[in-house]
Amino acid sequence: MTIALGFQDWMKEVQSTMEDALASLLPPASQDPARLHEAMRYAALDGGKRVRPLLVFAAGELFDADPAVLARAGAAVEMIHAYSLVHDDMPCMDDDALRRGKPTVHVKYDEATALLVGDALQSQAFIVLSEGAVDDAARRLDMLRLLARASGSVGMCGGQAIDLASVGLPLSLVELENMHRLKTGALLHASVLLGALAGKRVTHEETESLEAYSAAIGLAFQVVDDVLDATADSATLGKTAGKDAADNKPTYVSILGLEESRALAERLRNDAHRALIPFGDKARRLRELADLIVQRKA
Repeated sequence: MTIALGFQDWMKEVQSTMEDALASLLPPASQDPARLHEAMRYAALDGGKRVRPLLVFAAGELFDADPAVLARAGAAVEMIHAYSLVHDDMPCMDDDALRRGKPTVHVKYDEATALLVGDALQSQAFIVLSEGAVDDAARRLDMLRLLARASGSVGMCGGQAIDLASVGLPLSLVELENMHRLKTGALLHASVLLGALAGKRVTHEETESLEAYSAAIGLAFQVVDDVLDATADSATLGKTAGKDAADNKPTYVSILGLEESRALAERLRNDAHRALIPFGDKARRLRELADLIVQRKA
């Protein structure tokens, strides 16, 4: 992935690479149990911006990582993300009928299949990462541990639990940020560090810079999501717009208001840029992704 490419062309190249990688690393729809495998592919393929794999590749460029290793790491993190969306959309959670512009998995198939799709995608992610990560066994274990932690009760699942328990309750800004550092930020943080771990050895100072960057973009991503939920329509978002307000969920917009939420996202973008200063121009893709996260319209 050459730095000479413009950002849009680089992004399309990574997205195409990831679509091919996911298609090859997911079980074929013809393999038994065929309906489950078909539904897994429906959930993971042909949709989304692939922000997390883009972060994997952008961070990997800083440390001269092998693109084949990055593709595996990106596929693993995207499978975890897809599983979380499948479960998040189910009637027992957010009960949504639209995702990425098409019917959600439990609507397209059924609830039991959706539950199994999420479970199977999570397992497949760790198969993919364990079989194709770096040669160094200790580094591979670090990558597996990182993804597991980001996915579990002290990461994404924990954030979702707090989210479900907070419906209709007043949250402080600190409480809201803590929830989203887990629910949204943990997997974005893991994406950045997985890309770094896929390459040459990362120093303590470099890790601190990447953690500061990922903390900023993790919160910014959710702030912008809340703004878009309040301002965009369902066709633009590819999912049901206005659902947070309808479900009486605490959001940045409900706590801060629309304009202050936009200002917060911009401050977080600046924080992300500052964290990358030690890397110089080699961090160009990570800076561009911070801009994308904050300035996106869907």
